[in-house]
Amino acid sequence: MTAARPEVSTAALTDALGRLTPHRAHILDLVSPTPGRVLFGPAITIQFVPFRQDLYDAHVHNFARFFYQAIGPGAGQSVLVLGNSGPPDLSLGGGTKLSRLQNHALAGMLAGGRLRDFSELERYDPVFYCAGETVKAGTADVMPVAANVPVVVGGTTVLPGDIVYADSAAAVIVPAGLADEAFRLAADVEAEDASFVTIIRDEDPQEIRASIRGREV
Repeated sequence: MTAARPEVSTAALTDALGRLTPHRAHILDLVSPTPGRVLFGPAITIQFVPFRQDLYDAHVHNFARFFYQAIGPGAGQSVLVLGNSGPPDLSLGGGTKLSRLQNHALAGMLAGGRLRDFSELERYDPVFYCAGETVKAGTADVMPVAANVPVVVGGTTVLPGDIVYADSAAAVIVPAGLADEAFRLAADVEAEDASFVTIIRDEDPQEIRASIRGREV
């Protein structure tokens, strides 16, 4: 994977991946405290499930434990992806516990649920994308159960090591083995689109109308 963040749109990257693999790779309807910023980096993951009192152990099912399992050594500039098999309107974290991303220089977070404290998160260096903002803590609603396992966000599977690329339009999950090819192809897609804009600008409406009439005869 290229170390520098590619300068392509998520639309072009989605088109590029569509030429390389048939599976769904994009996630829609995301919100960010800083929507103008781009999120980019390899995924590390934590899976959340709906809370179960009979299973819950405060020493086991706590965010800090799974966070440090997920990041391991040398996880700086990674993207923490929170998978959530519960309702997407529940909170998966807020400004206090997510300050750990700032402390450990992560690139940011992609959350399959809501986050609290946007006013705090927007001041952090990491970039956050999620299902929306909320005010109610989710500790009685969901609990973390595993780190660095496959998770699902917005109907899209995310594996540890996948490349996460998100902007204000969407997030795109790029398989690590396809990353270099996908980003090169995305740049080609944008160049193709630019050339089509020129062609469309110069098209002759009379010729197009005549060709349509000719097909109707």
